[in-house]
Amino acid sequence: MTDPGAYPAGHAEEFFDRAPCGLLTATWDRRIIAVNRTLVDWMGSAPDDLVGRTFTELFSVGGRIHYETHFAPLLKINGRISELAVDLVAPDGTRLPVLVSANLDGSVDDSQPLIRMALHDARGRRSYERELREERRRAEAGWARAEELAATLQRSLLPPSVSAPAGVDAAAHYHAAADDVTGDFYDLYPLAADLYGFFMGDVVDKGASAAMLTSSTRYTLRAAAVVDDDPGLVLHTLNTVLLQQAIDEGFVLTTVIVGTLQLTDEGVEVRLASGGHPPALLMHADGRVSEVDTRGGQAVGITANASFVETRFVLGPGDTLLLYTDGLTEARTGRGPSRFDDDGGLLRFVGEHAPASAHEIIAALTDLLSRLGAYVEDDVALLAFGVPALRR
Repeated sequence: MTDPGAYPAGHAEEFFDRAPCGLLTATWDRRIIAVNRTLVDWMGSAPDDLVGRTFTELFSVGGRIHYETHFAPLLKINGRISELAVDLVAPDGTRLPVLVSANLDGSVDDSQPLIRMALHDARGRRSYERELREERRRAEAGWARAEELAATLQRSLLPPSVSAPAGVDAAAHYHAAADDVTGDFYDLYPLAADLYGFFMGDVVDKGASAAMLTSSTRYTLRAAAVVDDDPGLVLHTLNTVLLQQAIDEGFVLTTVIVGTLQLTDEGVEVRLASGGHPPALLMHADGRVSEVDTRGGQAVGITANASFVETRFVLGPGDTLLLYTDGLTEARTGRGPSRFDDDGGLLRFVGEHAPASAHEIIAALTDLLSRLGAYVEDDVALLAFGVPALRR
């Protein structure tokens, strides 16, 4: 600690008067008994104009209320306060934001301690805080616009409604779990008077690149099905397109189920081919549920010699086919690592609702996703279609 005798006479008084912050001493009843030149200059007053006044008179109305209701009690209890933000108001109405720190000095009279107060010019800090708030406002507005754009873009990648042939019940649902654009997609659309095409897929990507890949994939699937409705050939066409696209844009990958619905006297004949997508579930009219065996199909876009699995079957009255993306099966069931389909949860859930129409099973799964809430960490696409049960 420096020896006070090392300073010239009057140094303490000069430091008080010329300190880079406003300084004052007041009695407990707020009456100013000493004030430094810095504070006098800030207020545009003479020292005699301030001595004898209460220091709260220098504050804005809001500052006075805040001091009396919050900070004066704290000062009395703790003996000090730090960085109270108030505005000083000069006689001409000019406002100066300051940060006030104070402590109690009971060395003169413990029953009436002195208040020693330092007031720091906060104009730079206030300006910085305003800039931060404005930047945050702009950032939040930007995030909101980005989220709106992502939602709009995501909706544009999905059909406004599925178009089912007469006599077929069809329903779909898209559950958005993330703010970013993801690559889940589906469609059900006419190819001829009695022939309809459908597909369900999931691009392994997110954001703008996922949107571009999803758009080109949907276009390719529809166009290829118009040229040749064979589901296996449609997948091979998509595979060729994605491999060519990968040359220009890098590795691309998607899982897809593609197929057709053909109206027959027995019901609806389904032909489908799978490229690495989770197996569709067939809900039978008698309440049984089974997976459509498409094991062995490879994801699309990996290799030129891709192997896809094809099958066909007939949906009779009361039968319903369900397609989904893996956001459903990989949804967590709670805070732990357990996933919804770790032990066959999806097959069991669908079995509890079978038999069911397309609208009924989509409604049940939509409710499930709502109940799982934030535990659904990836987007989910659902598509179901079937033949209504015969009326008895």
